[in-house]
Amino acid sequence: MAKYALRTVALGYLLFLLILPVGMIAWRTFGEGVGPVVEALTSRSALHALRLTAVVAGWAVVLNTVFGVLAALLLTRHRFPGRGLFGALIDLPLAVSPVVVGLALILVYGRFGWFGGWLEERGFQIIFSTPGMVLATVFICLPLVVRAIVPVLEELGDEQEQAARTLGAGGWQTFRRVTVPSIRAALGYGIVLSLARALGEYGAVAVVSGRVVDQTQTLTLFVEERFENFDVQASYAAALALAAIAIASLLATKLLRSEDGG
Repeated sequence: MAKYALRTVALGYLLFLLILPVGMIAWRTFGEGVGPVVEALTSRSALHALRLTAVVAGWAVVLNTVFGVLAALLLTRHRFPGRGLFGALIDLPLAVSPVVVGLALILVYGRFGWFGGWLEERGFQIIFSTPGMVLATVFICLPLVVRAIVPVLEELGDEQEQAARTLGAGGWQTFRRVTVPSIRAALGYGIVLSLARALGEYGAVAVVSGRVVDQTQTLTLFVEERFENFDVQASYAAALALAAIAIASLLATKLLRSEDGG
């Protein structure tokens, strides 16, 4: 009896917290048919926001993937002073508010920041442009790839890598033929999580972007701007597109975890 009660409570919690709100967005989006949805998503501003979102998320995923693999190898294959602090710093974005992240980036890379003025004098604008949005997104997604790979590397140990080196394989060859196949599923899982997080990021990006329509407006910022300007059809359509991406990412992570034996 207790088992069914727990299931009912869990399903009811998900129903009112997740399923009903997302379902309401879908219902409102298609309330007037498919035509207005297509028109809203193919407008100039929506397409620009979608392209910019893809650029920002793409760069963030690439940078975090490279850093994540290197950091995971450093944490699991090497012992060095400050290793615990290094691991704690990687987890810092999980504890810091995205708005605080955006403000911190402005203080460092803004026009009157520590490095921002020097960079702008040389023609490199960070804040209120795409590079600043990429930096903010990279910071927010920083732990995801690392924390997906570290447990796998710890469980595998380094016996296979040592055996490969004993047989004459170089460092790069060992990494490519032994390490990468072993962490492939975990790496894919971390990449998908990082991509989903990057696509849906709002707080940090809102602070550093300036929210300029058709210039520094991602899809999440487009949703807010359209809703505040009473263009609810465009706002609902873009929000549903983000929700669909999130659901697709969830399904992808489930598939990757099943392939990894999870």
